[in-house]
Amino acid sequence: MEVIRSQKRTPSNDTVSNPKIPLYLSAPQMEVRLEEFELFAVDRLRVLKGVSDGLARGRNPKEMDDLVDTLWKEHMRDPDASVMLNKDIISHFVLRLVYCRSDELKKWFLSMETALFRHRFRLQNFEAQRAIVGEFGLPYKAVTGAELEGLKERLGQVVRSLGQISPTVEAVYYKVPFEEVPDLVASRRVLIQKGFAFVAGSQLVSLVVTQFRSHISKALILTNRKWTTTIREREKDRLTPIVEALSTSYLGPDYSQSTEYAEISLKDIDQVAKSSFPLCMRHLFEKVREDHHLKHGGRMQLGLFLKGVGLKLDDALAFWRAEFTKKVGSERFDKEYAYSIRHNYGKEGKRTDYTPYACQKIILSAPGAGDHHGCPYRHFSEDNLRAALGRMGLSSRGMEGVMDQVRNKHYQLACTMTFEAVYGTSCDAGINHPNQYFEESQKILKSKTPPAPV
Repeated sequence: MEVIRSQKRTPSNDTVSNPKIPLYLSAPQMEVRLEEFELFAVDRLRVLKGVSDGLARGRNPKEMDDLVDTLWKEHMRDPDASVMLNKDIISHFVLRLVYCRSDELKKWFLSMETALFRHRFRLQNFEAQRAIVGEFGLPYKAVTGAELEGLKERLGQVVRSLGQISPTVEAVYYKVPFEEVPDLVASRRVLIQKGFAFVAGSQLVSLVVTQFRSHISKALILTNRKWTTTIREREKDRLTPIVEALSTSYLGPDYSQSTEYAEISLKDIDQVAKSSFPLCMRHLFEKVREDHHLKHGGRMQLGLFLKGVGLKLDDALAFWRAEFTKKVGSERFDKEYAYSIRHNYGKEGKRTDYTPYACQKIILSAPGAGDHHGCPYRHFSEDNLRAALGRMGLSSRGMEGVMDQVRNKHYQLACTMTFEAVYGTSCDAGINHPNQYFEESQKILKSKTPPAPV
């Protein structure tokens, strides 16, 4: 796969003749425009993050099938089947390069791509599924004749043990080494005899997913070797910055401009902070009120958030000045802090309009001693987090649900569940940005406020 600037690429004949779900066995021999390299990867990343959120929320297999179908239609579908297939293949290999760079990234990508493949496979009809099995080159043949007849009674026992409404032995079974379908063996959903598992046609997904996961796992190791030995240095001025940024990309609105639900002033900032700030910003706000100071990381995280929720530059300067001068004096504030506030609003230096931090950036930050920025769900001790959630009004049951997500390292889902507990409503999109939390909160609160009399 060669990445080029902007000339039109021509898909290879091999790409068009692949099965509906490609197996990503080898990188495609095609030219890819530089803008497609990133845009296709971002679209697939939206799908994978949606899958991750669905799994973390405990959706059942049927719900996950529907979610994957919806995500794929929304982000990957194209009227031209060959274009969609090329996008599918290109985006996978780009993200394979992005996520091969550390064990943590590899683990996440392997799990999400395997889950995506599993549910896409389940959505295919039986003939399409058999075609994919054939594409893998798996050496398994259907059990037929006398061997199948001799197993029917025991196969029927397995089917009945699963509690199916209409327990019937299927017409097609595959005889495979039992270690190749560990999920079926672990859940006692398959007949085992003399070291072989007899896998029903409807269970083909377990057989194929094991092979898929093994292939992607090995491929990530090989891709990492290529990345570290040649690609990273060779592409340092072109692809490397894109690759290194994609794994931490925030894919939603940047909240650089305030909306009707995001505009606050100094007179109501304390009340709004208590009612609508997410925990990360509420903690910083309380600390600056308490200590009259924040280190650089905290000032940046809270300052840009306040900008995004509509605090004007003059009000921002007044807010920080009122707090900091209680500790450092007016002269030192003007000399050391006022410039950076104006800079964040694009009024100094290169006049860049800086955007508020998204959850991913906050989660990946590394606060040190005396710092208060970062994500409370990741960086707080359990006792401190429980105390903070208690101050937000969470019940014991709600708090335990949040703590379960924290223990599983689903920090954004923990924040989402906090939002749902505080406001008594679901947030299916999930919380991905502190300013999103604020805006959604304000929408709910304002919808409950009766209109002012005319």
